[in-house]
Amino acid sequence: MPVLNRIAALSEEIAVWRRDLHAHPELAYEEHRTSAFVADKLASFGIDEVVTGIGRTGVVGVIHGRGDTSGKTIGLRADMDALPILEETGLPYASTSNGVMHACGHDGHTAMLLGAARHLAETRNFNGTVIVIFQPAEEGGAGAKAMLDDGLMERFGIQEVYGMHNFPDLPVGQFAIRPGALMASADRLRIDIEGLGGHAARPHKCVDPILVGSHIVAALQSIVSRSLDPAEAGVISITTFNAGRADNIIPESAVLGGTARSLNPDVRDLLERRFKEIVESVATTYGAKATATYSRDYPVTINHADQTRFAVTVAAEVVGADRVETDVAPTMGGEDFAFMLEKRPGAFIFAGNGASANLHHPKYNFDDNVIPYGASYWVRLVEKALPA
Repeated sequence: MPVLNRIAALSEEIAVWRRDLHAHPELAYEEHRTSAFVADKLASFGIDEVVTGIGRTGVVGVIHGRGDTSGKTIGLRADMDALPILEETGLPYASTSNGVMHACGHDGHTAMLLGAARHLAETRNFNGTVIVIFQPAEEGGAGAKAMLDDGLMERFGIQEVYGMHNFPDLPVGQFAIRPGALMASADRLRIDIEGLGGHAARPHKCVDPILVGSHIVAALQSIVSRSLDPAEAGVISITTFNAGRADNIIPESAVLGGTARSLNPDVRDLLERRFKEIVESVATTYGAKATATYSRDYPVTINHADQTRFAVTVAAEVVGADRVETDVAPTMGGEDFAFMLEKRPGAFIFAGNGASANLHHPKYNFDDNVIPYGASYWVRLVEKALPA
C-alpha cells in the first residue's frame, strides 16, 4: 500500500503547519507556543485526551481505536525544539526569532505526527490505543528523560514506542534503519586545568595551562587510535579551549570542553576511564593540576530486533521494499529517544530528506515532500500493529 490518499490530500495543510512552526522556533523547554499549537490542533481533531506539561513543555495525545479490545497501546514520538542557530535560508517562512531556527527538522517531525494523529482520529481503523508524544528539549536537554521521569510510559500504559528522524542525503521517499545500535551515546567532556600564571617573558617561573591543555588534547586522540579495539567505533573531540586574555601573560588556568561518542556501552566505559587517566596524568607530568569531568548525557540508541523488523515491513508498504535500507551504517550523532528505547521495546527510523543542507546547518530546511511518506508511515504502523 503506497502513500495513503487521505494523507496525500492533507499534505498541503500539514506543510502549512510545518512552515508556521518553522517561522516560530523555540529552544529546549521554551516550547510554549509550539506546545499550545500542538495541543490546539489535537483538540480540534477530536482525539480522546490531550495532556500538557509532561516533561515541562511536552504534549501527549490519546487516541482510542474503533475497537479497544486488544489491550495494546503503542507510542509514537516527535520532537519539537529548535537550535540556537542564526537561519540563513532566506525562505519566506524563515525564523522570526533572531538566532533560533529549526535546523534539525523537528518542525517537520511535529507536523507529520500531527497529520497522522488527525487521520487516526478521523478513521480510528485500529483496535487498541495510540499515544502521540510531542517531546521537548531533544537538543541537549534530555526531554525524553524528563517525560519518562514524569511517568510517561506508566501513566499512558505504553507497551512499545517508535520514533522517526529526517536524514539529509537519503532520497525523499526512502527509509533507512538497522537493528541494534543506530546512533551513538553522546557525553560531555570538561577539563579544568590549574597552572601558575606569570609574565610571558619568564615562562620558567610559570606552569603554562595552555601548554598543558595542548598536550592533553593530543594525548586524548590516542584513546581511539591505541586503547580502542579497531573493530569498535568511538570519538573523542575537544571543541572548546578557553584561556588567557593578554598576549604577554601566561594565564593561571584553562578550561577545555568537548564530546565523547560510542556505539557500545563497554566502549563508553573505556572512553570515560581513559579520558580521566590521561587528563590527570598529563597535567601531573607538566606540574599542573587538572580535573576531568565526564558527564553522561544520551545513551546509545539501540533498536529492538522484533520492532525493527516490523518497522521495515511498514515502511516497505509505504514506499516499496527496494526503497527501505535495512542495515544502514550507524551514525555517531546522539538522540535522546534512546532513553525511551531503554524503557520499552521499539524502533527509530530515518526518513530521507533529499539533497538538503546537513542537520544543524544555518541553511538546512526540512523538505515538505517528505510529509506524505512520514505521515503515512505513522498511520500504517498503527493500523498494522493494532489491526481492527
